[in-house]
Amino acid sequence: MSAESIGNVPAHRVPAGRSRPAPGTGLSRPRRAGDLARARVLVAVGTDTHPFDRLIRWLEDWHRGVDDVGLTIQHGHTRAPAIPGAVTFLGHGELQAAMAEADLVVCHAGPATILEARRQGHLPIVTPRDPARGEHVDDHQLLFARRLGAAGMVALAETREAVIGALTEGLADPFRFTVTADPDASTARRAAVEQVGRIVEELVAASAGQRQRARWWSWLLPDRPGERR
Repeated sequence: MSAESIGNVPAHRVPAGRSRPAPGTGLSRPRRAGDLARARVLVAVGTDTHPFDRLIRWLEDWHRGVDDVGLTIQHGHTRAPAIPGAVTFLGHGELQAAMAEADLVVCHAGPATILEARRQGHLPIVTPRDPARGEHVDDHQLLFARRLGAAGMVALAETREAVIGALTEGLADPFRFTVTADPDASTARRAAVEQVGRIVEELVAASAGQRQRARWWSWLLPDRPGERR
């Protein structure tokens, strides 16, 4: 199974000159090129209990060189950044709304976060957690993000320079990090999450040298009462 098949979401970007859907459609809002005063950036590191200080430091470094950019930084169990817009957690609805309003999305390599970003019309800038730095328990995010990056489904940014460069490019060109959105894909989303889960299981199993039996990805499914998303 290829990464390109995830949820049948196209990997191509919105063609130049094509405007984004208007607010209220569940998709990202339109913005003119160079309209930095209105730019909004969403950062989401998820709910994992491991700190992700590295990404927060890079964002702080980037923020020193920009003006009038609206930020929402969901930092979870990582220290709060020393810049505006910090929030510990976002509920599912709040995250959807923040993505719909954002011009750029930066996130860890959480499958559900990536899928939601693409559903909202974003090509997410993804920095995977690195277990060698104490950011996760294993390397499945690294393997997963690199696979999606090679397929063009995310903008992989594993270094400070890559993150800052992607944000700079995205603010200069509002279409640089967009994809064709699919706002009505609730059924497809469930299938997509299952496919993503299987890919991650395969990657983790290959890394560990054995099959992983825990179907952790079932927690992400949207319509299973009492289970974690």
